[in-house]
Amino acid sequence: MKLDIVSFGGSKGGSIDLADEVFGLEPRKDILHRMVVYQLAKRQQGTHKTKPRNEIKATSKKMYKQKGSGGARHGNKAAPQFRGGGTAHGPRPRSHAIALPKKVRKLAMKHALSAKQSANELVIVDEIALDAMKTKSLIERFEKLGINSALVVDAEINENFGAAARNVPTIDVLPAVGANVYDILRCKKLVLTKAAVDSLEARLK
Repeated sequence: MKLDIVSFGGSKGGSIDLADEVFGLEPRKDILHRMVVYQLAKRQQGTHKTKPRNEIKATSKKMYKQKGSGGARHGNKAAPQFRGGGTAHGPRPRSHAIALPKKVRKLAMKHALSAKQSANELVIVDEIALDAMKTKSLIERFEKLGINSALVVDAEINENFGAAARNVPTIDVLPAVGANVYDILRCKKLVLTKAAVDSLEARLK
């Protein structure tokens, strides 16, 4: 399929042929959902922890006599039923990552790119670079393109552009090797350079 290329200044810059097997698929929500769950589970730190009774500093002396009190027979203040005691079956440090086949992860990336293309939320630019680290200049150029919130993907991030984009909370920047399904789906517009398209197609074909 063909898509128009715009220059970073806002004028048209020809067209580009996009691979149908990467940008022309019918998006499947089930595959995208599996990939997003996979990514969010993998990024969890899993450092939550409570102390079990063997980590609680408390007396293990029998607190009162065995018989005659009318109460239950207890012999350790660190038991879970007492205030300040250990937690029974509490969370322990662990990995939340789940398994997902590499083929499914690769297919999900194709469906994410196809979803943006079919929703007219994909913009292809010839190249993205700034002569100076000027956030104002960056905002003006995006306004000419009619974009106020986007994920920008390039093969190699221009240093001036990357520094200027850090000051704009609605503009995210990623290299092509770091492009992922979750970030692509949550952005309003996906801006790809010609170099990024070549990189992604080479990676996914």
